[in-house]
Amino acid sequence: MDVKIGLIAGSGQFPMLFSRTAVKKGFSIYTAAYVNEADQELTQLSEKIQWLHLGQVKRLIKFFKQNNVNRAVMLGAVRKTRLFTDVKPDMKAISIIAGMRHTHDDAIMRAFADSLEKEGIKIEPSTFLLPELLATKGIWTNRKPSRSEKKDIAMGFSIAREIGRLDIGQSVVVGGGSILAVEAIDGTDATIKRGGQLGKGEAVLVKVCKPNQDFRFDVPSVGMKTIETMSQYDVGVIAIEAGRTVVFDRPEMIRAANENNIAIICE
Repeated sequence: MDVKIGLIAGSGQFPMLFSRTAVKKGFSIYTAAYVNEADQELTQLSEKIQWLHLGQVKRLIKFFKQNNVNRAVMLGAVRKTRLFTDVKPDMKAISIIAGMRHTHDDAIMRAFADSLEKEGIKIEPSTFLLPELLATKGIWTNRKPSRSEKKDIAMGFSIAREIGRLDIGQSVVVGGGSILAVEAIDGTDATIKRGGQLGKGEAVLVKVCKPNQDFRFDVPSVGMKTIETMSQYDVGVIAIEAGRTVVFDRPEMIRAANENNIAIICE
């Protein structure tokens, strides 16, 4: 039996991983893909694909309804800096924004998801076909954090949850008991760079879910690129949350961390 699923796709490997898994499980994928973000390869995996600019909400809804799609997932990144430079809002998008009290990241995404659900398009959790991507508890690497790094990790979790509560970001870099960098609109890699340059070899990265995280979108994720950036800027530890973080390329990520003397902690 043919089962339809909608995919609202940004950049990165998550939409591709999802699509390959969905096809294997017998789903027909109807993809609404963001221009200059989503991978062109999604065309090969999709029953139908519609390329959209950010803000074309009415067109997205019409695409799903025309194809009788009543379930969808929101996967992949959209560079937040594009929210100010590459948006073509239609009247539907404008009405969503106009009804909001503030326009922080999660508020926009939640309003968008809620608007789709009011149109009869249920938004599934991002990991509903790939639960194995969620992080498991433990120390994954040969290296363990030092006593001082453990203190920095504890501070990092506390601060990261607070900036998450304020809907600022998901990551902080801590070193020597000081906050070296806080994630903002520039993203995790830029935060690692800023914090690592200040930490000069004594820095840890902590990445967490926001306290009111909506698991339909923007679940924290890490992967090989995270380790590569940490190695480049001399950040020696990453701490994440079990069951609340998506991990890409876990075996390769652990191998690279061991080769670069980086500790990966999942609490």
